[in-house]
Amino acid sequence: MTEIKLYNTKSRKKEAFEPIRAEDVRMYVCGPTVYDRAHIGNARPVIVFDMLYRLLRHVYGAEHVTYVRNFTDVDDKINAKAADTGRTIGEITEETIGWYLEDMAAVGALEPNAMPRATGYIAEMIAMIEALIEKGHAYAAEGHALFRVRSYENYGALSGRDVDDMIAGARVEVAPYKEDPMDFVLWKPSSEDQPGWESPWGRGRPGWHIECSAMAKALLGDTFDIHGGGLDLQFPHHEDEIAQSCCANDTSEMAKVWMHNEMLQVEGKKMSKSLGNFFTVRDLLTGHGGAIATEGNVIRYVFLSTHYRKPMDWTEEKANAADLKLLGFHGIINRWNEPIVPQAKEVSPEIIAALANDLNTHLALAHLDKVAKIAGDYQALGQGEAVQQLANDLDFLGLWNSKNLFGSSAWLDRSLPAAGQIELEVLAGRLHVVRDRAMQTKDFSEVDRLKAAFVEAGLEVRMSKEGVELVPSAGFDPAKLEGLL
Repeated sequence: MTEIKLYNTKSRKKEAFEPIRAEDVRMYVCGPTVYDRAHIGNARPVIVFDMLYRLLRHVYGAEHVTYVRNFTDVDDKINAKAADTGRTIGEITEETIGWYLEDMAAVGALEPNAMPRATGYIAEMIAMIEALIEKGHAYAAEGHALFRVRSYENYGALSGRDVDDMIAGARVEVAPYKEDPMDFVLWKPSSEDQPGWESPWGRGRPGWHIECSAMAKALLGDTFDIHGGGLDLQFPHHEDEIAQSCCANDTSEMAKVWMHNEMLQVEGKKMSKSLGNFFTVRDLLTGHGGAIATEGNVIRYVFLSTHYRKPMDWTEEKANAADLKLLGFHGIINRWNEPIVPQAKEVSPEIIAALANDLNTHLALAHLDKVAKIAGDYQALGQGEAVQQLANDLDFLGLWNSKNLFGSSAWLDRSLPAAGQIELEVLAGRLHVVRDRAMQTKDFSEVDRLKAAFVEAGLEVRMSKEGVELVPSAGFDPAKLEGLL
């Protein structure tokens, strides 16, 4: 069996992954608060842990892996949006969950095995809070229930923080009913116009952190294998989850492995509406809000090109390069003389090895280039097998896109030498991308420049809605294409 090594935030080192039970591998990832469209930063943990989910399914078998990702559908931001819009909370959360699932599917993410909503686990949250109070780890005060942080001696171990050092700079609610400034809310009272449930402490609603602890316990057990999320959740959310879960369940750990993806920037700057670089996933998919329309598999390719533990910079240049790369891959498959259907289990061992080394997606993508080089060479031995392998690998990485398979339209003349075929394919793909961009920007100068260069080299340029075809004439001179790649 393939050995998987993962960086464990808890131990701060890369470790061989050994599930609690190989026949029942369990992973929990913190999901969105559903009050608005998911921005592109929200998509990073989805893509990262979707890739891990695919790897675990491949190694242990799909029937032996359970992946849970929650929806927080009770939150003050949702309440505020309901008050501002006059819509009901149910309408807002239902619509937003639908948007989220549609957008994440567009970037190639498989749906988890379970997607619990916080409002479906209120009874479990109340029971967990009651257990914490009974054991002396929590207390009730003025309609609230609060976790007694200093009752858990390992608090701060995940984030490497000391409780006393945290108090001065921590963003905590200063309230007279708190025994200690670091104590956090498990339950809080609700006014008549806020959603609420009856509890031993009065009508109210849960605090944020207790949700994931209760849902994870209900669906995965007291202790499970992997807990994931963005680095911004490491403290206080994940730290608080560990404290309340271990204290309520009398366990030494909540999850064996804790994984966190780094944050995302746009064009080298923090994403911000004030800077005009704040985009939702839907903005990118549709070209709204100042974004360039970008296909979902292109978004995914850009994300996978940076290791999950490194900060990622979304740039238009990277998107253009990914678009061109994927057009080339799918063009190779499209040229084959018979339809290609991906074989899910037949993935390149090199890709599995790369992903098994702490999700080295950059190395996995590099292997695609090696497969494509053989698949695109009509004189290479084993070309047919390479074409099939390219399709298998694209599909496994979540990059297969049937929309980029252009039916019977030929991108290349098969009588050309192999090197010329690959070169023309890339150039045709580049013109296709440049033309799409020009349709949005209304600047066709680069389109005209490329067309003129192709004609000068002896190529007939055929452009249609389906794509770009470059057809060599008798006087075709490949040397004149140098510098255009």
